[in-house]
Amino acid sequence: AEVLAGLEPDLERGEWVFYAGGCASCHAPEGASGEEKLILSGGRPLESDFGTFYAPNISSDPVAGLGSWSLPQFANAVTQGVSPEGRHYYPAFPYAAYQHMTEGDVADLFAYLQTLPAATAEAPAHAVPFPFNLRRGLGLWKLAFMPEDYAVTGDLAPEQARGRYLAEALAHCGECHTPRNAAGGLELQRWLAGAPNPDGKGRIPNITPAELTWPQADIVGYFTTGFTPDYDTAGAQMAEVVENLALLPPQDREALAAYLMVVPPVPDAPAEAAPAE
Repeated sequence: AEVLAGLEPDLERGEWVFYAGGCASCHAPEGASGEEKLILSGGRPLESDFGTFYAPNISSDPVAGLGSWSLPQFANAVTQGVSPEGRHYYPAFPYAAYQHMTEGDVADLFAYLQTLPAATAEAPAHAVPFPFNLRRGLGLWKLAFMPEDYAVTGDLAPEQARGRYLAEALAHCGECHTPRNAAGGLELQRWLAGAPNPDGKGRIPNITPAELTWPQADIVGYFTTGFTPDYDTAGAQMAEVVENLALLPPQDREALAAYLMVVPPVPDAPAEAAPAE
């Protein structure tokens, strides 16, 4: 509480954090459009090798949502993965990325969420089999797979550092674009090198400079319109990501692209050889 004391929430900035973090992409109902995307009733499934997780209700409802939470409770949940009751959240909630958020951005986001409609719907319980339904081991998981430093370190220009904050903290790009080990931890040595889609449909692409060779201006254009240099369009979950990025100030999309240009290049892993006949 003492870390957050005295912070004056900025609702305009809270809205910016909301879109930069893609909150509605997980917590709004599937198929929602327009103002419906601000009804954060949860319930969307996230398939994984460990079971199916369901996004919770984070609306302003005091019973089903976060309406009765305090700012310290929200900050502990978002940046540490700890519930108001002191339980570990599963890392399907990307707190490993959100741990890098500034206290001001956490406070601004919390204040903005309180202005959104209340929803009384209860999200389904996670469908997680034994032994993954035992949460005690998540404390060890955090010790092993929540490094406090950024994935991309070293001296960065201000624009690149801004892009790193957007990519590694708020937009949590690594959660989808980085492969995971058997325990579900990110393989940081292959940061943003692509990964299997958790729902089993295709592969999420490598966006390091080894494979993403577009000029920076084309990357910015993709984040703005969803069109690739070849006039293909963003699809599936990435279409929602682009919708969110397009709502940010142009300099944020420039910063995100500048960051991607300095990510260490990681070539695609070689495909497995076909079995001998």
